Amino acid sequence: MRGKLIAIGIAALIAGAPERADAFCGFYVGGAGAEMFNNATQVVLMRHGTTTVLSMENNYQGPPQGFALVVPVPVVVKEDQVRTLDTAVFDRVDILGAPRLVEYWEHDPCQADYYFDDVVLASSVDRESADEESEESDEEEYKVKIEAKFSVGEYDIVVLSAQESTGLDRWLRANQYEIPSGAEPLLRPYVEQGTKFFVAKVDPKKVRFVNGMATLSPLRFHYESPDFALPIRLGAANSPGAQDLIVNILAPNNTRYEVSNFPNVTIPTNLRVNDEVRTRFGEFYTALFDHTLARVPGAVVTEYSWDAGSCDPCPGPTLDGNDLATLGADIIGATYKDTEYASYNLTRLHARYGKDVKDDLVFRAVKPIEGGRGVPDAKGEVSSAVNQDAYTNNFQGRYMILHPWTGEVSCESPQRGRWGGPPDGSQIATSATNLAFQPRGQVQLANLVAQDVPEIGVMSSGAVTPPTPLRKPQGCGGCATGGASGAVVALGLLGLVRRRRR
Repeated sequence: MRGKLIAIGIAALIAGAPERADAFCGFYVGGAGAEMFNNATQVVLMRHGTTTVLSMENNYQGPPQGFALVVPVPVVVKEDQVRTLDTAVFDRVDILGAPRLVEYWEHDPCQADYYFDDVVLASSVDRESADEESEESDEEEYKVKIEAKFSVGEYDIVVLSAQESTGLDRWLRANQYEIPSGAEPLLRPYVEQGTKFFVAKVDPKKVRFVNGMATLSPLRFHYESPDFALPIRLGAANSPGAQDLIVNILAPNNTRYEVSNFPNVTIPTNLRVNDEVRTRFGEFYTALFDHTLARVPGAVVTEYSWDAGSCDPCPGPTLDGNDLATLGADIIGATYKDTEYASYNLTRLHARYGKDVKDDLVFRAVKPIEGGRGVPDAKGEVSSAVNQDAYTNNFQGRYMILHPWTGEVSCESPQRGRWGGPPDGSQIATSATNLAFQPRGQVQLANLVAQDVPEIGVMSSGAVTPPTPLRKPQGCGGCATGGASGAVVALGLLGLVRRRRR
């Protein structure tokens, strides 16, 4: 089990309600007496072979003095393996993999050679103070050894090993870290398995404040380990209850990941929903997610798996070569012709767990899947099936509001089911971000879906098929005036006259 508990990438973009915190693969600590609220944590993992590159962004409210984050790592991380990043790439990752709401309009069935615009989504965006003598004292008194220490950006970093979890707990407290109560039992299994601890402390003189909030540079570090896991038990130390955990994993060669020690499910996709969902998409999706977990308790839900350089439709920019290099492709080294970056697959996994979680998440590479694609047919139907044995990864959580054609149909052979973007060219759609802070229990899922969802036991309270408008001929516009078609119309009128005479 040594080296199995690896700090991997998790992404949970958080807004509002500062008293709540999302899941994290380690825990946050503050200086003595400090109140610290986590506003946003986003972590992205890149994985290839035995190499892991972990990038994480942190924004919080509270004094910078004494703030630090503690992350279990399987090996000692050195200074040349750590760097700071720009924040913009994290927003692109979050929006790209988020569940999305699209709207389709059925266009005039009689309009020939209609050019269909792509349906494009718009995001809802929503110290290094100890000398060698004190280090030796620490090792003797607390059974804690400082394996490495260095500074990067506004962070002073130490990498610790410990012989006893009680000693590590006391060392953190003795160095003015106000760690969460009850942390020692959570530290114990990691210490027993030889795990190291990456502790990044903030230098308050280098912190930049925006609107009273400390804005920290994202951190990236990499390491080698044959195992691939997430130490979520330690993250429970900060948890007031249930936590949402979103895992973003980037891997080359069309590689998708799922967990090997928990059930895996895919989120129901390609569902038709009612118009109300437009203004309550986050609540709708949270209800759908909770129903999915109720059906398979303890499951980890796959929400997205797709080439990071493409999407259909796209909620925002895809990831280009510079983004991939920022997130670790420069370390992974998977390139074509030394200049063009290889294709990387983005997998987004979503879990929800409480303080009673007993196991870390262990990951494995699995076959590609496909689902959440296609456009509705003439009846407004689109397949919600998921192909578990696909050639390439093309899966997304996608939900649709349909606007069937309600105008006049005046041609002889109308072509129904030609769906596209809004007639006025606007882009009306949204993506479900900030999922950890969406209200729960305030919507009835059956009232929001326009079809049954038997895979999670939800029957629509008003499932309907888009109506087929009546044909209303306007003169002979679009009508045939001779031949067989004209004869059929004449016979129909003659029959109507005979019935009236009778």
